[in-house]
Amino acid sequence: MHAIHPDCAIISQLIQDQETCIQTRKREIKNHSQQTGCGTDWDGIRCWHTANTGQLINVSCSDVFQHISNTQGFIYRNCMSNGWTDPYPPYEEACAFEDDSESGTVTTYLSTLKQLYTAGYATSLISLITAVIIFTCFRKFHCTRNYIHINLFVSFILRASAVFIKDTVLFSDETQDHCLMSTVLCKSAVTFFQFCILTNYFWLLVEGLYLQTLLALTFVSQRKYFWWYILIGWGVPSVVLVVWVLTRQFYDNRGCWDDTDNMNIWWIIKGPITASLFANIIIFLNVIRILVQKLKSPGVGGNDTGHFMRLAKSTLFLIPLFGMHYTLFAFLPENTGEIIRFYIELGLGSFQGFVVALLYCFLNGEVQAELKRRLWTWQTQTHLSPCKKRRVTVTQIMMHESAHPHSDVCNGHITAV
Repeated sequence: MHAIHPDCAIISQLIQDQETCIQTRKREIKNHSQQTGCGTDWDGIRCWHTANTGQLINVSCSDVFQHISNTQGFIYRNCMSNGWTDPYPPYEEACAFEDDSESGTVTTYLSTLKQLYTAGYATSLISLITAVIIFTCFRKFHCTRNYIHINLFVSFILRASAVFIKDTVLFSDETQDHCLMSTVLCKSAVTFFQFCILTNYFWLLVEGLYLQTLLALTFVSQRKYFWWYILIGWGVPSVVLVVWVLTRQFYDNRGCWDDTDNMNIWWIIKGPITASLFANIIIFLNVIRILVQKLKSPGVGGNDTGHFMRLAKSTLFLIPLFGMHYTLFAFLPENTGEIIRFYIELGLGSFQGFVVALLYCFLNGEVQAELKRRLWTWQTQTHLSPCKKRRVTVTQIMMHESAHPHSDVCNGHITAV
C-alpha cells in the first residue's frame, strides 16, 4: 500500500482481501474446522465467511465499495446444503454503479484533449527550436534581451519535451497496471516534468522583471542583473524541486508521484508557481500603466484612437509573454472547473510557446530583414565569380553597418509599441 497511487486504493484493497480470504480457507481445510454448512468463499469481489446451512448472509454496498459507491443497497447469499448460492441482486444492480456511457464520454473528452495538446506542444517545439537557432546563429541578435528570450524559449522546449516523455513513460503501454506502477523511471519522468513546469513559470516571471526594469530604469545597464535573472529562472526551481523530491521520498513515496492528494506536499510546487503568477500580475498591470503614461506623453504623436490601438496591441503581445491566461485558475482549488481548466491550461497553453516564438522572433521586423538579407546574399553569391563575391560581400557589409548601426531587436524597445 505504501507505493500505490491513492486512486488505486480500492484495487489494492481487493487484492489484499482476496489473499486474506484464500489463506483463511486454506486454514479451514487444513484444520477441518468446517464440518457442516458453508466454508469461507471468495466470489471475486468479497470474502464470505463461514455460515450454517439455511443461514442468509447480507453485506452493505458501502462496506464492499466504500471508495466508489455511496448507496445503501445490500447483497445477499444463502448457505444451502450444497454450498453458497450466487450473490443476489448482482453487485452492479444493488450498488448502482455509474452508467458506462458517462465513462465513455470522459474517455472521449480526455482523448480529444490529448490530441489537442500533443499538436500544440509539437507545433511549439518546432517553432521554438527554430527561434533559438535564429537568435543563436546571428551575432547581431546577441544581447541581454534576446538571451532572456532564449532562456524562456528553452524552458518552453523543456516543458513540451517533458509532456511527451511523461506520456510515453506513464501511458504508452496500455497493458501496464498503473495501480501497481511505482518505478524509478516513472518517478524520474514526473520529477523532470515538475522541474520544467517550474522553470517555465519562473522564466515568464524573469521576462516580466526584465521588462519592468527596462521601462522603469532607463539608464541601468541591461547586463547588470542578467546573472540574477539566471539564478531566478533556473536556480529557484532547482531548489524547490529538491525540497519536493526529498519530501515525497521520505513522507509520501506512493505511485509515480503524479498525484496531488497530499496538499501540504503539493503546495511545495504550487506555492512558488502561484507566487510567480501573482508577481507577474502586478508587473503586468504596472507595465500597462507605464505604457499608458508613455503614450500620453507630449513626445508621442497621434490621436486618442491611435494611442488606444497601440496600447491594445502592446497588451495582447504581453499576455502570452507574462502567462496571464494561467491566472484564471491559479488561485482556485484544484477541482474547480476541471473541463474548462484542462482546455485552457493544457489545450490553449500548449500553443503558448508557438505564440511567444511567433510574436518575439518570426514577426519581428529586424529578424525578418536579417533573414531576407542573408537569403539575398546567398542567392547572389551562388551566381557570381569568386572575385565579384568578395567585392559584393565587402560592399554589403559597409552598407549594412551604415544603415543599421544598432539592431532594433536589441535596443530595448517593446516590439509591439
